[in-house]
Amino acid sequence: MSWVLLRGLMRESRHWGEFPEQFRAAVPGAEIVTPDLPGNGVNWRQRSPASVRGMVEACRADLQARGLRGPYSLLALSLGAMVAVQWQASYPDEVARCVLLNTSMRPFSRFYQRLRWQNYPAIVRQLLLGGARRQEQLALRLTSVAHGGDTRDSELLKRWVDYHNEFPVSRVNALRQLLAAARFHAPQRGEGGAPLLVLAGARDGLVDPLCSQRLARAWGAEFRMHPEAGHDLPLDDGPWVAQQVALWLAGYALAR
Repeated sequence: MSWVLLRGLMRESRHWGEFPEQFRAAVPGAEIVTPDLPGNGVNWRQRSPASVRGMVEACRADLQARGLRGPYSLLALSLGAMVAVQWQASYPDEVARCVLLNTSMRPFSRFYQRLRWQNYPAIVRQLLLGGARRQEQLALRLTSVAHGGDTRDSELLKRWVDYHNEFPVSRVNALRQLLAAARFHAPQRGEGGAPLLVLAGARDGLVDPLCSQRLARAWGAEFRMHPEAGHDLPLDDGPWVAQQVALWLAGYALAR
């Protein structure tokens, strides 16, 4: 079973940290692939598409170049979850199932819930000033409860700064990714859509977790909330995410 893991805004495959190993332990036999979106990670020199649909096409080309063919299982966080939703809508035969983490999209959420309005000044300031350490400190503070804020993880922060310095996301690509996320409107989910699990962290400081809950309710998907985790669920409690997926897969298999 091929599981494709998709990260969010300005993040790359290395930001998954220990999660792929935690996932394999909970879902034996899972073949995990962690492609980078254009403009991020090893693809940092590429131009980021200004649409989620463009990101879907880039991911499909990446997997095909690796010799992988669908159907795929998608586990995706934030912006990556928008890519997963569009992928399933555009190419339903290529997607076997989806797990969406802490995402938000129109028409289910208002703009100030999709990106908490309290963070606007800090994000704009960072886009204007730049700086690897400043950017990664902000990312850690906004996305993690366990490793950010008063519990800042200096070793993790150093790794993230190193990632940034090796594969820097340009300001233009960051803005194009923000534009793609802001413009994205979830397609209508028709009958026979891929099985869907939605997970969220109750202490998400970047996106209101109600966004995930409303999406799950609208699409009749299973929804589970972590009471203490933030936006980056796999970072804050990767074993919990992996366990929820394993339980969901087991329940779905029994129901068939």
